[in-house]
Amino acid sequence: MITEAQFKNELDLIIKNAIREDVGDGDHTSLSCIPSDAQGKAKLLVKEDGIIAGVEFAKQVFSYVDKDLQVETFINDGEKVKYGDVIFYVSGKSQSILMAERLVLNAMQRMSAIATKTAFFTGLLKGTKTKVLDTRKTTPGIRAIEKWAVKIGGGENHRFALYDMVMIKDNHIDFAGGITAAITKTKKYLAEKKLDIKIIVEARSLEEIKEILSNKGVYRILIDNFNYEETKKAVALIGNTCLTESSGGINEKTIRKYAECGVDFISSGALTHSVYNLDLSLKAID
Repeated sequence: MITEAQFKNELDLIIKNAIREDVGDGDHTSLSCIPSDAQGKAKLLVKEDGIIAGVEFAKQVFSYVDKDLQVETFINDGEKVKYGDVIFYVSGKSQSILMAERLVLNAMQRMSAIATKTAFFTGLLKGTKTKVLDTRKTTPGIRAIEKWAVKIGGGENHRFALYDMVMIKDNHIDFAGGITAAITKTKKYLAEKKLDIKIIVEARSLEEIKEILSNKGVYRILIDNFNYEETKKAVALIGNTCLTESSGGINEKTIRKYAECGVDFISSGALTHSVYNLDLSLKAID
């Protein structure tokens, strides 16, 4: 997984690029009608029930825009919220609040939706050992905050990107000349590059699982698009040799049944690619 420093750098890049994209050479609406020394206060208002996420990110945005902006927090990341709740007050220069407004709302609405869906999926697995994983099916440019939201919602992060974990999937296997060839080449490459990163291998059948198990050094087997009975057989076959992960079109109607097959993880791209923003609003206070 990526380091704390790498993650912080990703957040800094998101904020810097988002403000560049949104503000450009100036917020001319605010600049034209609000005095530069005018002070204001606003509240973040919840307009839909869910799990709030992005409070700490919002603080980073406000600080980036204007270090003198002050945030008074009432509800923290990961807490349940309902219509009418106030998450925080932000006070300081009115121009600064308005400059940060859209990025804060866009990020928090998206993050809260992801956290809410993740919490729902996690709740469906209550009483099992199975944990929910996200994927790389994220919005380009804002992966860090989307994966952060999954954590806030009670899920776990899969690899962050292509560089922090090896994941040998069907196309890699076919291009490399088979499972054993792909694993052998991968271990040789990692040794030569002195890279200490984990290896996951995707299996499309029980026969492929047997071949994966004949190779050492695999951290997790991805049991992809198996039905329930096949998944149970796969879990029994793998035993304690390595960790197991189910994926492939798993949704809220099927996730519990896959968990009951005994897998360690279930990965779902839907956590990040199929959510509707939670309704939030930043309103000025007189």
